Amino acid sequence: MSNNLIVEREKGLLELERRIAELRSANATQPVDMSSEIAALEQKYRQILQEVFGSLTPWEKVHMARHPNRPTSLDYISRFDRFDELHGDRQYRDDPSIVGGLALLHGRPVMAIGQQRGRDTKENLRRNFGMPAPEGYRKVRRLAHLASRLGLPIVTLVDTKGADPGISSEEHAQSEAIAACLHEFTKARVPIVATVIGEGGSGGALALAIADHVIMLEHSTYSVASPEGCAAILWSDATKAEEAAARLKLTAQDLQRFGIIDEIVPEPLGGAHRDGSGIVTRVLTEVDAAIARLTARSPEELLEDRYRKYRRLGAWQTTQGEVVGQST
Repeated sequence: MSNNLIVEREKGLLELERRIAELRSANATQPVDMSSEIAALEQKYRQILQEVFGSLTPWEKVHMARHPNRPTSLDYISRFDRFDELHGDRQYRDDPSIVGGLALLHGRPVMAIGQQRGRDTKENLRRNFGMPAPEGYRKVRRLAHLASRLGLPIVTLVDTKGADPGISSEEHAQSEAIAACLHEFTKARVPIVATVIGEGGSGGALALAIADHVIMLEHSTYSVASPEGCAAILWSDATKAEEAAARLKLTAQDLQRFGIIDEIVPEPLGGAHRDGSGIVTRVLTEVDAAIARLTARSPEELLEDRYRKYRRLGAWQTTQGEVVGQST
């Protein structure tokens, strides 16, 4: 049984979809007209879809962001006009959980970098479930530095539970590799557009998300820690993950309200995986539009605006809800 809440809820809908498809097929060959029965089932299907997915809680959005059929970074990159992948960190090895290289987006040369999960167990093992090791982040830094040298806009796709937490990664200086990425993105003299397409977890996500324009899909998440990790830290009880998800304010809507992200791309009812091709097209269109706006600025303006963007972040409230502090 899947441990994804959304997948479990979809099972009944998938059965109803199958029945409707069978009736449509039969109706095309049978002398008896079943159009009214099909219409009634379709109406019932839309009603159930609205009831199940019309208003998702933060915890449900976490599961939506983790949906196994959600479009991955390679689904987006494969829709670029061209993509030439570059491998390795020039120090140790290539990390398959990071996919990056030179690309053409709507005819515009860019550097595309994404965190890649797997679709099945075999691919997840090869991609380390989308959790980059230090070598992956050093590859990101290398590609970002190359893009800055060549004057290419940088497009990043964020989708990870977090950086690899293994002993080997700690031995290879995981925190230093992430910090080096942050530094490289802050000083890049080219436009940077980051899109959180699924789960944006902790510093592992932030390493690719320092950008001039940050986009999130409607049901993606972005937080300092996973709900399970947060619950374990705060209450020593991972079963309180649902409460932690609500307190973390990790939804796109919350983050836009706080000024942490700049734009939300709507998803179809039921999630991005229900119209993967349409979502990819919409996201890439918005990314290209953001790059077009940013390229009108000089490198000096980009650096200054980026600095001010991140200096503005940070506010807190009293128990009465009054905002009492904000960085400047």
